[in-house]
Amino acid sequence: MTNSNINHGEQTSDCTLEAVDLREAALNWLANTSPMRKVVGGKSLNAAWLAGQVAVNAAACLAEPAGIPGHPEKPLLVSPLQVEKRSMRTPEGRAALIHALAHIEFNAINLALDAVWRFADMPMQYYADWLKVAAEEAYHFDLLNGYLLDMGYQYGDFSGHNSLWEMAERTKADVLARMALVPRTMEARGLDASPPLRNKFVQIGDTSAADILAIILRDEIGHVAIGNH
Repeated sequence: MTNSNINHGEQTSDCTLEAVDLREAALNWLANTSPMRKVVGGKSLNAAWLAGQVAVNAAACLAEPAGIPGHPEKPLLVSPLQVEKRSMRTPEGRAALIHALAHIEFNAINLALDAVWRFADMPMQYYADWLKVAAEEAYHFDLLNGYLLDMGYQYGDFSGHNSLWEMAERTKADVLARMALVPRTMEARGLDASPPLRNKFVQIGDTSAADILAIILRDEIGHVAIGNH
Protein backbone atom coordinates (compact mmCIF):
# COMPACT_ATOMS: atom_id res chain seq x y z
CA MET A 1 0.00 0.00 0.00
CA THR A 2 3.01 2.25 -0.11
CA ASN A 3 4.61 3.90 -3.12
CA SER A 4 8.36 3.50 -3.15
CA ASN A 5 8.63 6.46 -5.55
CA ILE A 6 7.43 8.93 -2.92
CA ASN A 7 10.38 10.79 -1.44
CA HIS A 8 9.75 11.74 2.17
CA GLY A 9 13.01 13.67 2.40
CA GLU A 10 15.82 13.18 4.88
CA GLN A 11 14.88 12.28 8.45
CA THR A 12 16.40 14.03 11.44
CA SER A 13 18.44 11.95 13.86
CA ASP A 14 15.65 11.70 16.46
CA CYS A 15 13.13 10.23 14.03
CA THR A 16 12.09 6.59 14.37
CA LEU A 17 10.56 6.00 10.92
CA GLU A 18 9.49 2.46 10.20
CA ALA A 19 9.67 1.18 6.64
CA VAL A 20 5.92 0.61 6.47
CA ASP A 21 3.28 1.81 8.89
CA LEU A 22 -0.15 3.39 8.91
CA ARG A 23 1.02 6.99 8.83
CA GLU A 24 3.49 6.44 6.01
CA ALA A 25 0.83 4.60 3.99
CA ALA A 26 -1.61 7.46 4.57
CA LEU A 27 0.98 9.94 3.31
CA ASN A 28 1.58 7.87 0.20
CA TRP A 29 -2.13 7.74 -0.63
CA LEU A 30 -2.38 11.47 0.05
CA ALA A 31 0.34 12.04 -2.56
CA ASN A 32 -1.41 9.87 -5.17
CA THR A 33 -2.81 11.98 -8.02
CA SER A 34 -5.52 9.56 -9.19
CA PRO A 35 -8.91 10.15 -7.52
CA MET A 36 -10.02 6.56 -7.99
CA ARG A 37 -6.75 5.09 -6.73
CA LYS A 38 -6.92 7.42 -3.73
CA VAL A 39 -10.48 6.23 -3.08
CA VAL A 40 -9.45 2.58 -3.26
CA GLY A 41 -6.37 3.30 -1.16
CA GLY A 42 -8.29 5.01 1.61
CA LYS A 43 -10.80 2.17 1.80
CA SER A 44 -8.22 -0.61 1.63
CA LEU A 45 -5.98 1.00 4.24
CA ASN A 46 -8.88 1.26 6.67
CA ALA A 47 -9.84 -2.37 5.98
CA ALA A 48 -6.25 -3.49 6.59
CA TRP A 49 -6.16 -1.52 9.85
CA LEU A 50 -9.40 -3.09 11.06
CA ALA A 51 -8.06 -6.53 10.16
CA GLY A 52 -4.95 -5.92 12.25
CA GLN A 53 -2.68 -6.00 9.21
CA VAL A 54 -1.19 -2.52 9.66
CA ALA A 55 0.65 -1.08 12.66
CA VAL A 56 1.13 2.57 13.53
CA ASN A 57 4.30 4.21 14.74
CA ALA A 58 2.88 7.30 16.41
CA ALA A 59 6.34 8.62 17.24
CA ALA A 60 7.62 8.44 13.66
CA CYS A 61 8.96 11.70 12.27
CA LEU A 62 7.81 11.98 8.66
CA ALA A 63 9.16 14.75 6.45
CA GLU A 64 6.57 16.49 4.28
CA PRO A 65 7.22 15.81 0.58
CA ALA A 66 6.57 18.32 -2.16
CA GLY A 67 3.37 18.06 -4.15
CA ILE A 68 0.81 17.11 -1.54
CA PRO A 69 -2.00 16.61 -1.78
CA GLY A 70 -1.83 14.67 -5.02
CA HIS A 71 -4.31 16.24 -7.43
CA PRO A 72 -5.38 15.18 -10.95
CA GLU A 73 -5.04 17.51 -13.94
CA LYS A 74 -8.78 18.12 -13.74
CA PRO A 75 -10.78 19.70 -12.22
CA LEU A 76 -9.27 23.08 -12.93
CA LEU A 77 -8.86 24.95 -9.64
CA VAL A 78 -10.21 28.49 -9.75
CA SER A 79 -11.44 31.18 -7.39
CA PRO A 80 -14.70 30.29 -5.60
CA LEU A 81 -16.28 33.19 -7.55
CA GLN A 82 -15.41 31.53 -10.88
CA VAL A 83 -16.96 28.07 -10.44
CA GLU A 84 -19.87 27.14 -12.69
CA LYS A 85 -23.43 28.12 -11.78
CA ARG A 86 -25.29 25.34 -10.00
CA SER A 87 -28.95 25.83 -10.87
CA MET A 88 -31.33 23.05 -9.87
CA ARG A 89 -33.48 23.92 -12.90
CA THR A 90 -31.23 22.30 -15.52
CA PRO A 91 -29.52 18.89 -15.71
CA GLU A 92 -26.15 20.59 -16.25
CA GLY A 93 -26.72 22.81 -13.21
CA ARG A 94 -27.57 19.79 -11.06
CA ALA A 95 -24.49 17.99 -12.36
CA ALA A 96 -22.36 21.02 -11.48
CA LEU A 97 -23.83 20.97 -7.97
CA ILE A 98 -23.12 17.27 -7.49
CA HIS A 99 -19.63 17.83 -8.91
CA ALA A 100 -19.04 20.54 -6.29
CA LEU A 101 -20.04 18.08 -3.57
CA ALA A 102 -17.76 15.41 -5.07
CA HIS A 103 -14.91 17.91 -5.03
CA ILE A 104 -15.57 18.60 -1.34
CA GLU A 105 -15.46 14.87 -0.64
CA PHE A 106 -12.22 14.47 -2.62
CA ASN A 107 -10.66 17.20 -0.51
CA ALA A 108 -12.11 15.59 2.61
CA ILE A 109 -10.29 12.34 1.79
CA ASN A 110 -7.07 14.34 1.58
CA LEU A 111 -7.81 16.15 4.84
CA ALA A 112 -8.41 12.88 6.70
CA LEU A 113 -5.28 11.23 5.30
CA ASP A 114 -3.32 14.36 6.17
CA ALA A 115 -4.61 14.23 9.75
CA VAL A 116 -3.37 10.64 10.01
CA TRP A 117 0.19 11.16 8.80
CA ARG A 118 0.94 14.73 9.87
CA PHE A 119 0.38 14.71 13.61
CA ALA A 120 2.67 12.49 15.65
CA ASP A 121 2.29 11.21 19.21
CA MET A 122 -1.49 11.13 19.15
CA PRO A 123 -3.57 8.38 20.82
CA MET A 124 -4.23 5.25 18.78
CA GLN A 125 -7.94 6.12 18.69
CA TYR A 126 -7.10 9.37 16.92
CA TYR A 127 -5.46 7.51 14.05
CA ALA A 128 -8.26 4.93 13.91
CA ASP A 129 -10.90 7.67 13.83
CA TRP A 130 -9.33 9.69 11.03
CA LEU A 131 -8.61 6.60 8.97
CA LYS A 132 -12.31 5.71 9.31
CA VAL A 133 -13.19 9.24 8.17
CA ALA A 134 -10.92 8.86 5.11
CA ALA A 135 -12.68 5.61 4.14
CA GLU A 136 -16.14 7.16 4.57
CA GLU A 137 -15.21 10.25 2.56
CA ALA A 138 -13.94 7.89 -0.17
CA TYR A 139 -17.32 6.13 -0.10
CA HIS A 140 -19.11 9.47 -0.44
CA PHE A 141 -16.94 10.42 -3.40
CA ASP A 142 -17.73 7.09 -5.04
CA LEU A 143 -21.47 7.68 -4.64
CA LEU A 144 -21.34 11.20 -6.05
CA ASN A 145 -19.06 10.29 -8.95
CA GLY A 146 -21.36 7.37 -9.77
CA TYR A 147 -24.27 9.81 -9.93
CA LEU A 148 -22.26 12.03 -12.28
CA LEU A 149 -21.44 9.05 -14.51
CA ASP A 150 -25.15 8.19 -14.72
CA MET A 151 -25.77 11.76 -15.91
CA GLY A 152 -23.04 11.53 -18.55
CA TYR A 153 -20.41 13.47 -16.59
CA GLN A 154 -17.48 12.59 -14.37
CA TYR A 155 -15.29 14.20 -11.74
CA GLY A 156 -13.14 16.81 -13.45
CA ASP A 157 -15.75 17.96 -15.97
CA PHE A 158 -16.39 21.15 -13.99
CA SER A 159 -14.03 23.48 -12.16
CA GLY A 160 -13.43 23.51 -8.42
CA HIS A 161 -11.80 25.67 -5.78
CA ASN A 162 -9.20 24.89 -3.15
CA SER A 163 -10.56 26.66 -0.06
CA LEU A 164 -10.88 23.50 2.03
CA TRP A 165 -7.27 22.45 1.51
CA GLU A 166 -6.10 26.02 2.10
CA MET A 167 -7.56 25.67 5.60
CA ALA A 168 -5.47 22.53 6.04
CA GLU A 169 -2.36 24.46 5.04
CA ARG A 170 -3.11 27.15 7.61
CA THR A 171 -3.53 24.60 10.41
CA LYS A 172 -0.76 22.13 9.61
CA ALA A 173 1.39 23.17 12.56
CA ASP A 174 -1.29 22.76 15.23
CA VAL A 175 -3.52 19.71 15.61
CA LEU A 176 -5.90 21.60 17.92
CA ALA A 177 -6.36 24.35 15.33
CA ARG A 178 -6.93 21.68 12.65
CA MET A 179 -9.67 20.00 14.68
CA ALA A 180 -11.30 23.33 15.56
CA LEU A 181 -11.34 24.82 12.08
CA VAL A 182 -11.87 21.81 9.79
CA PRO A 183 -14.27 19.24 11.34
CA ARG A 184 -15.74 21.52 14.03
CA THR A 185 -16.24 24.57 11.79
CA MET A 186 -16.18 23.80 8.06
CA GLU A 187 -17.75 20.33 8.24
CA ALA A 188 -20.24 21.54 10.84
CA ARG A 189 -21.42 24.18 8.38
CA GLY A 190 -22.08 21.38 5.92
CA LEU A 191 -24.46 19.78 8.42
CA ASP A 192 -26.61 22.91 8.27
CA ALA A 193 -26.55 23.06 4.47
CA SER A 194 -27.26 19.38 3.73
CA PRO A 195 -30.94 19.03 4.81
CA PRO A 196 -32.24 21.98 2.71
CA LEU A 197 -30.26 20.77 -0.29
CA ARG A 198 -31.59 17.24 0.12
CA ASN A 199 -35.13 18.61 0.29
CA LYS A 200 -34.63 20.42 -3.02
CA PHE A 201 -33.70 17.14 -4.71
CA VAL A 202 -36.74 15.48 -3.14
CA GLN A 203 -38.96 18.25 -4.47
CA ILE A 204 -37.82 17.67 -8.05
CA GLY A 205 -38.20 13.90 -7.67
CA ASP A 206 -34.49 13.06 -7.69
CA THR A 207 -34.48 10.42 -4.97
CA SER A 208 -31.05 9.09 -5.97
CA ALA A 209 -29.32 12.38 -5.14
CA ALA A 210 -31.47 12.79 -2.02
CA ASP A 211 -30.49 9.32 -0.76
CA ILE A 212 -26.79 10.06 -1.32
CA LEU A 213 -27.06 13.30 0.62
CA ALA A 214 -28.80 11.48 3.47
CA ILE A 215 -25.87 9.03 3.70
CA ILE A 216 -23.34 11.86 3.66
CA LEU A 217 -25.23 13.77 6.35
CA ARG A 218 -25.37 10.68 8.57
CA ASP A 219 -21.63 10.11 8.31
CA GLU A 220 -20.64 13.76 8.59
CA ILE A 221 -22.41 14.01 11.94
CA GLY A 222 -19.96 11.38 13.14
CA HIS A 223 -17.01 13.26 11.62
CA VAL A 224 -17.89 16.43 13.51
CA ALA A 225 -18.20 14.35 16.68
CA ILE A 226 -14.71 12.95 16.09
CA GLY A 227 -13.40 16.50 15.75
CA ASN A 228 -15.10 17.45 18.99
CA HIS A 229 -13.54 14.46 20.76
